[in-house]
Amino acid sequence: MNTNIHDYIVKTEQKEWQPLIEKGIHYEGIFVKSLKFDPEKNRSTSILLKFEPGASYPYHNHPAGEELFIMEGDADIAGARLEKGDYLYTPPNFKHSVKSEHGCTILFVVPEEVEIL
Repeated sequence: MNTNIHDYIVKTEQKEWQPLIEKGIHYEGIFVKSLKFDPEKNRSTSILLKFEPGASYPYHNHPAGEELFIMEGDADIAGARLEKGDYLYTPPNFKHSVKSEHGCTILFVVPEEVEIL
């Protein structure tokens, strides 16, 4: 095991926001910074998401659940308004969409890739 702590630190302010593009679909107004990339799954499992005002992500399923923390702004998820400081855990196979009227930044942990429905 690598014991150099510096190999595990992500300086998020030094990373550029990238447009969210999944399977060739560009989700307008949503940007991402990868925090933890899983080479075995070939995908990020911990990310920062930034929604511009009015941006939305379509109805989808989380086969292995998810965890998210609203760092800034607010988001509407499954009929609930989450605001700065709110945490949400959804169990496996929980389905919902996401919209942010005013914009937000979310810390997002997702063990498996979401399924757009």
